[in-house]
Amino acid sequence: MYQNNPIVPANTLPTMYDLPSEDPEEMGLPDEFHDFQPDLLRETCQPNTDEFFIGADLNLYYDAKHTNWYKRPDWFLVVGSPASSSIANSRLSYVMWQEHIAPFLMVELLSPGTEAEDLGQTLRVVGKPPTKWQVYEQILRVPYYAIFDRYSNQFRMFSLQATQYVEQTISDQGFWFQEIELGLGIWSGSYQGMEGQWLRWYNQSGNWILTDREDKLQANQRADQQQQRADLLAAKLRSMGINLDEL
Repeated sequence: MYQNNPIVPANTLPTMYDLPSEDPEEMGLPDEFHDFQPDLLRETCQPNTDEFFIGADLNLYYDAKHTNWYKRPDWFLVVGSPASSSIANSRLSYVMWQEHIAPFLMVELLSPGTEAEDLGQTLRVVGKPPTKWQVYEQILRVPYYAIFDRYSNQFRMFSLQATQYVEQTISDQGFWFQEIELGLGIWSGSYQGMEGQWLRWYNQSGNWILTDREDKLQANQRADQQQQRADLLAAKLRSMGINLDEL
């Protein structure tokens, strides 16, 4: 059994951001938020097409001349590429020289260990692969790039204009993607039992798209309300001397 050493002051011990995850180059991952937030985006993403693929924490290989170079977006949407139809043929990664369709939207969830690269503040090191920003903007030319900072609840959206990303204005509701007839904004609520601010999709009416659990809950509530109305009507008819069994 592990026992904490009382001699070592707690404030001198490394935090979760000081210690490597499974991959030493992926600092701070995985964590609960990086599990739940992509799931909420996946559950509520309903674009106006039947052919779309969603990836989350999936290796994306982008250079056929350097086949071991990849980036791992927190979440991305590809329009025009169908989802896997079975477990047997499900994707192990997203390989550009096989898919031929670049993502429509990238979403990165800021972490202390990845913030600089996510925001395009790091420069490429000679002899090393290009940065994440360079890959999304210059190589894949992804039309939209979203960044969400869960600590400040700041949501930023960049759109590819000619050869570079330009930050877009986000309304109180969020950012609307006319191409897929969906909007992306910050929703305040509880998901998977965790209260906070979340990125979530909404429809043309400005309503948040429901998860399966929320949809079932609302259906049950409607059924309960209908039953209550039926019971009240039956009670009123009986008070008027009407035998419902004889109707």
